[in-house]
Amino acid sequence: MPALRIHCTTLGQPHRNARGEIDNAVMILHGTGGSGKQFLQPQFADELYGPGQPLDIRRYWIILPDNIGHGGSSKPSDGLRMRFPAYDYGDMVEAQHRLLTEGLGIRRMRLIMGTSMGCMHSFLWGETRPGFARALMPLACEPVEIAGLNRIWRQLLVDGIRADPAWARGDYKSQPVQGLRTAASMLIVAGAAPLNLQQAFPTREAATARARAQIDDSMASLDANDLIYQVEASRTYDPWPKLEAITAPVTWINSADDFINPRNLDIPKRATARMPNARFRLIPESAETHGHGTHTWARFWKGDLADLLARTEGAVAP
Repeated sequence: MPALRIHCTTLGQPHRNARGEIDNAVMILHGTGGSGKQFLQPQFADELYGPGQPLDIRRYWIILPDNIGHGGSSKPSDGLRMRFPAYDYGDMVEAQHRLLTEGLGIRRMRLIMGTSMGCMHSFLWGETRPGFARALMPLACEPVEIAGLNRIWRQLLVDGIRADPAWARGDYKSQPVQGLRTAASMLIVAGAAPLNLQQAFPTREAATARARAQIDDSMASLDANDLIYQVEASRTYDPWPKLEAITAPVTWINSADDFINPRNLDIPKRATARMPNARFRLIPESAETHGHGTHTWARFWKGDLADLLARTEGAVAP
């Protein structure tokens, strides 16, 4: 590609220290299929950005990028379709780094946090550029190769799109409806929260109506090629062999009702033992939590964020 476009939204203003360096930049990274603007939703923004809140925008400069293949950034649906470069998470982190350093003039981040795919990017940041962020907050992922159930549901989603004859190897005239229906169904199941949904839709009729409405809403915003690329970008992710390189203070949060990152995996226990400054907390399941999506309901973990910022307040550059 002759050029890569990375779109971002910012809140607040950069602050410069005595050396003229920006010292209050916070980057928040979205998940698969999302965009930076998702972090302007009330359940996130109203808990974090206001006066006296953990990411008070009078104090911090908040950077919300759209990653490669998402939102307003370069993506297959711009025209290249399946000829778009086969980017992976490493490419996405490299683009984030160039945005921060070359585009915004930042030498060191106050905090990098991310949800789901952004959570995995946070681990890659800590491993590949250990001194670049004073603190890391990954939310809703595991620092291990995507395998087992996590790979299976992704593969089913991609295969469902590719199996639809209307997909036409990515050169469709209109969206491949049956393939996208399969994909949307997988996304809904992967993001489901059993107790929450049982409470909200306690009858067969209510649950059926909810399922059909979700499918309609989801399919209206999906592009088949973009989604294939977004899901397949995880194919090379595997920070597990080099976890010891993550020396920045880490607060890592998962939720107990997360289908994608099951609570009974022993990965967090083994992983935190290998990262010298890492803490892990599992949010208990309740009728109020939102499965994998609990990561964007900040009230469940904003105390952990405030604690992370407090314990890294005096961190100096290596």
